[in-house]
Amino acid sequence: MTVPIPKRQNLQRSFHVGGSVAVITVGLPARGKTHVSRSLCRYIRWLGVPTRVFSVGNYRRERLGYLPNDWFNESNAEAVAVRDEISQECLQDAIDWLRNRGQMAIYDGNNVTDERRKAIYDELVENGIQPLFIEFICTKPEVVNGNIRSVKISSPDYVGWDPEEAVKDYKERIKRHEALYQTMTDTSLPFVKLMNVGEKIIVNNVSGYLQSRILHYLTNLHITPRTIYFARTGTARDESSYKIDAELSPDGFMYARQLKDFLTSYRQQRYGAENKQRKLTVWTSTRKKARQTVQPFVEAGYTVRQHSALMQLNPGELNGMSPEEIKAKFPEEAALAAENPYRHRYPRAESYHDLASRLESVIMELEREKNDVLIIAHETVLRCLYAYVFDRPDREIPSLSIPRACLIEITPSAYGCKEARMEIDGAMPTPTKSANWIQPKTKRR
Repeated sequence: MTVPIPKRQNLQRSFHVGGSVAVITVGLPARGKTHVSRSLCRYIRWLGVPTRVFSVGNYRRERLGYLPNDWFNESNAEAVAVRDEISQECLQDAIDWLRNRGQMAIYDGNNVTDERRKAIYDELVENGIQPLFIEFICTKPEVVNGNIRSVKISSPDYVGWDPEEAVKDYKERIKRHEALYQTMTDTSLPFVKLMNVGEKIIVNNVSGYLQSRILHYLTNLHITPRTIYFARTGTARDESSYKIDAELSPDGFMYARQLKDFLTSYRQQRYGAENKQRKLTVWTSTRKKARQTVQPFVEAGYTVRQHSALMQLNPGELNGMSPEEIKAKFPEEAALAAENPYRHRYPRAESYHDLASRLESVIMELEREKNDVLIIAHETVLRCLYAYVFDRPDREIPSLSIPRACLIEITPSAYGCKEARMEIDGAMPTPTKSANWIQPKTKRR
């Protein structure tokens, strides 16, 4: 008797996280809470865990708009009552979301008093949710001032403000919170103290799989301003074959030189005298066409690193086949791929899901890197990395557009990422060409 072979299943990423987790931020304004909250949310979602940020500041702005500093004075009883009501509404929404469909919520607020933190802890535990507090402590005034100027005055609170007036206003707001601030000392609570955004970490009473992943991420995180560039490798002599590992074509070699010249000119034009202090590291894969594409950067003295994880999607038995040939030889597989192009795996091949999982080590190193970074890789790799940076749903990854003719510049910040796409045509680049503002997305993965 012939036993039918079951169809292969496309398994989703799943983790045993021991129930729902709520991360509660603690600290004075301009200490990096919002930046880390959004970055952490993006990373945990990348792991396949439904995660969402609940920002008290956003709730306040949506309901009340801009508020004068007197509104943050504890002697203003009416203001205190309204702010407490909004904070509680935000917390309740986080709890409701965790109880219905979420697995991790990040409650982004100041939460500077012991009384407030204990109340949050009790309410979460009562609802069967594991709390984890992250306290942000900064002892360097220059870091706080830099954060105010680079992040806070560009927040929705200060749209249209004179920059110096915005800085003055925000510093007054910080003073209001300083009078109430109590650092975390209750060792019965699970907490992480993040000193100077990663310079030192103190851990207390933290356990569980998901909490350990959070801690691992925090040890690699920083808020140093930097720029990330994406560029595709040059064209190879045989683009259709993965197994051959062909060298660059004549056009590919020309593209490699143009890419180096273009980026060098662009950075000199944009940063001027500062360009010498802004180090650029180039990352690529171990494939022959990737190594040859970065060769002009090697000759120009740039630091180049090769990562085997940056190798393109392995096509398996589809190697060298056209879309028409694939449909003819693997009609059922092609139909399954059309239904779920992100998770479907062809025979002996990788799915985009497999590739995304393989890239986790690169993502962690990217978070740790403080220099500017140029990643030169195959479009399948850049699609995954682009989706991570911009927090795009995984279902969109296979169709993301990464043209070979474009250099993509990405500037991360606390409230989103600025993206510019510039044509690599050998001409003098224009810094503002094709620039647009990409707000962080909140869709579940």
